[in-house]
Amino acid sequence: MELYDLIIIGGGPAGTAAGVYAARKRLKTLLLAETFGGQSVVSTEIQNWIGTTAISGDELAASMKKHLEAYAGDVLTMKEELAQKIESKDGNFLVTTHKGSYMTKTVLVSTGSHRRRLEAINADKFEHKGLTYCASCDGPMFEGQDLAVVGGGNAAFETAAQLLAYAKSVTIVHRSNDFHRADPITVEKVLSHPNMHSLMNVEILEISGDSFVTGLVYQNKETNEKGELPVTGIFIEIGQLPNTEFLKGVVELTERNQVKIDPRTQKTSTPGIWAAGDCTDVLYHQNNIAAGDAVRALEDIYVTIKTK
Repeated sequence: MELYDLIIIGGGPAGTAAGVYAARKRLKTLLLAETFGGQSVVSTEIQNWIGTTAISGDELAASMKKHLEAYAGDVLTMKEELAQKIESKDGNFLVTTHKGSYMTKTVLVSTGSHRRRLEAINADKFEHKGLTYCASCDGPMFEGQDLAVVGGGNAAFETAAQLLAYAKSVTIVHRSNDFHRADPITVEKVLSHPNMHSLMNVEILEISGDSFVTGLVYQNKETNEKGELPVTGIFIEIGQLPNTEFLKGVVELTERNQVKIDPRTQKTSTPGIWAAGDCTDVLYHQNNIAAGDAVRALEDIYVTIKTK
């Protein structure tokens, strides 16, 4: 069986950056990815990808794939396959996908995460039509509008703080009667803004609108009273789920199933396996951060391979 220097798992910003750097360093690399672009592929316009004023998710994904293909066939091999298992074997690693198995000296996991979806009537219908899962990508398009943020953790309050910079008003909608999952200082500071409101202890029943969001219908969990919040933008921050199911028992994971890494090197608990991007336990998750983390990992992988 052919032995690779490196197998990269994932085709988002982290996987793409890793693939480009690995190829330029002349490491014999296999990149395994079902799709390219990561979570942002669904965004109609991304305004914070460094080097571009604005780009759609589809265009970003195509650009990433094109950049990798420029190196393909030389030292870089690309396969559209889903990794399902990693095993240690004879001092190396055997990576198994739904189509085959491949041997490698090192592995970089950059499988990203996926947003926890809002379960409410019409939530799927209005996705990208006023309901979004990426404030940093889509927020500026809602300038001067009344907006809602669904969630009650730090991510929800950070999103609200970001939106307050240009929104007419922001209402945080939370299913609990307190914000115990967020830092008290953050909660106090954000809620003190004159354009900030909160709607607590409610269940969202339905997203209302015609061709675009006009509001959300909710029910108070204590009184069962129903109401409607008129907003033209709804930002969902109810958690992210890392794509790490196949890593259980392979590397150390947090209680949220994120890969624990050394932030200086991106090393995991298992020698020979690195991780970067949204599948890891880094504090902030962004496209640019994921790409930078992958570059850091590649620098360390290259030194490890060439000096061991």
